[in-house]
Amino acid sequence: MKTSDQYIKLVEWSEEDQCYVGVCPGLMLGGVHGDEEAKVYKELCQAVEEWIALCEQDGVPLPEATAGKEYSGKFVVRVGKDLHKALAISALRHGESLNEHCVHLLRERRAPYT
Repeated sequence: MKTSDQYIKLVEWSEEDQCYVGVCPGLMLGGVHGDEEAKVYKELCQAVEEWIALCEQDGVPLPEATAGKEYSGKFVVRVGKDLHKALAISALRHGESLNEHCVHLLRERRAPYT
């Protein structure tokens, strides 16, 4: 396995830019763009390889890998007192625990990469 295989690479269409945009979040800033998805992915992979080589050349430690990462299924979110109260009341109205209600709301607005 290459070092670059340890990092998630994403290519998606950007309505704003009217092209495909490729990024490697957690590893490098910026990204690549173009009209053909496969070409953008290929260029992104090359850019990631170059980024890693520069980090190694400069003695800069690489960030934690993002690919193949295990998740616990829980995280803490600070939402402020007013939102906490509103969510708790909404959960009561729906007959759900606060946790169940928040999970339900998050699933409705699911992240685009699921």
